[in-house]
Amino acid sequence: MNFGLYLNLGLEHITDPLGYDHILFILAMSANYRLREWKKLLILVTAFTFGHSLALAMAMLKIVPVNAAFIEFLIPLSIFTTCLLNLNKPLSNQIGYLNIDKGKNLMNYFIILGFGLIHGLGFSNFLKETLVENESLFIPLLAFNLGLEIGQIFILSIFLIFNFIILEVLRKQPRDWSIFISGAIASLSFLMLLEKTRAILGLSEG
Repeated sequence: MNFGLYLNLGLEHITDPLGYDHILFILAMSANYRLREWKKLLILVTAFTFGHSLALAMAMLKIVPVNAAFIEFLIPLSIFTTCLLNLNKPLSNQIGYLNIDKGKNLMNYFIILGFGLIHGLGFSNFLKETLVENESLFIPLLAFNLGLEIGQIFILSIFLIFNFIILEVLRKQPRDWSIFISGAIASLSFLMLLEKTRAILGLSEG
């Protein structure tokens, strides 16, 4: 496989509606931001990308073990936690739930990076299935992560434009909109958490 094919795999994987857990995290991370704050949000997206790039590399090189069931549980937990942070943090000075000003940027960067590690480990199983045996990892990892980043920016762009319409054109209150988005995503991620918990415990629907 060449660079373009892995790039397309990463792009398709992050934008696949069936893999909506990663999309939900991106939307939850963006819930408190407006279009004019795209630079601040891009910093967080870069941290997230770096985290899942690092996790992918460690998983593919077998530096860290990957317990698929546990990772599948941690992904909705990271989404749910992000929503709780949104709901608990009032909007102020056009800063999202992770305040990147006033000396707190390093801590916030590591919080998002940690969530990126979790999501990257989730991506690793998919990438392993596509690799040809004995294939070099550098090109696939680079292309796949670049595809993921392009997909994330695409999703963010659509969401921020939608936010602009809701907040600037329709003049809805930013706090009310953030609570609505975060609450809806929190509900979905909580249902996912229940499902993953049942899977870990080996409980059937019956």
